Amino acid sequence: MARILKKEQWSDTIFSMLIEAKDVAKASKAGQFIILIPKEHGERVPLTIADSSKDEGWVQIVFQVVGKSTLELSRMNEGDELYSFVGPLGMPSEVEKFSGKVIMIGGGIGIAPIHPIAKTLKDLGNHVVSIIGARTADLLIMEDKMKEASTELIVATDDGSKGKKGFVNMVLEELLATEADNVDRIWAIGPPIMMKACTESAKKFNKPIIVSLNPIMVDGTGMCGACRVTVGGKTKFACVDGPEFDGALVDFDELMARQRQYKEQEQKALELYKAKEGLA
Repeated sequence: MARILKKEQWSDTIFSMLIEAKDVAKASKAGQFIILIPKEHGERVPLTIADSSKDEGWVQIVFQVVGKSTLELSRMNEGDELYSFVGPLGMPSEVEKFSGKVIMIGGGIGIAPIHPIAKTLKDLGNHVVSIIGARTADLLIMEDKMKEASTELIVATDDGSKGKKGFVNMVLEELLATEADNVDRIWAIGPPIMMKACTESAKKFNKPIIVSLNPIMVDGTGMCGACRVTVGGKTKFACVDGPEFDGALVDFDELMARQRQYKEQEQKALELYKAKEGLA
């Protein structure tokens, strides 16, 4: 049973849900994800775990409505049961007590999956500097939770409506310009174009950066091959080899091209669902 315990709408398109999933909550570690199916005959939706409670038996998911499946999920309510909820999947983040600072970067909806990693690193005694960003202040999520999970928190918005004005990679470069010698590791999660930009910034200062990839995914066990990505010139499967990889080795251009592959079909599925449900 995977029952929706709590549902919150954080913006026009962003939702948070606490899902009753005791086994998943008990086994989950920072960096792992789940795959859910909202209703029978629905599609599988991979979502990185944003938070969890082993004692209370819940897992938090945060998602943005971008297509038919996420729209269907957003219309479910507290008390409803998901048709399928499988996890935890993927390899957990490789965390440890570093001697220097750790920089955590979350862009847009990517703030949600960066949260448990930052939280775990801080619990291990690390000095965690988090940079979170969104297009506007209205789309900025989990600021309070990220503040708790960080030693220092820097907020940025593209339009300057909150915090620093500019992209998170620009903030990263500013930080590395003065702190590079004190930084041991960087994590970045968000849209591929953002992770690519952050990786390029990290390269300028010869700093290792870890990114979390969320390509097209079906079964979550590596059998279908839909989630294949090129890392260091080799084919990897995000669902079993990842979702985290060395950003300097990821072929981001190929990843972005593959994510655009089914845009036409995704749009058609959304339109058909809206028409069927009287939402068009």
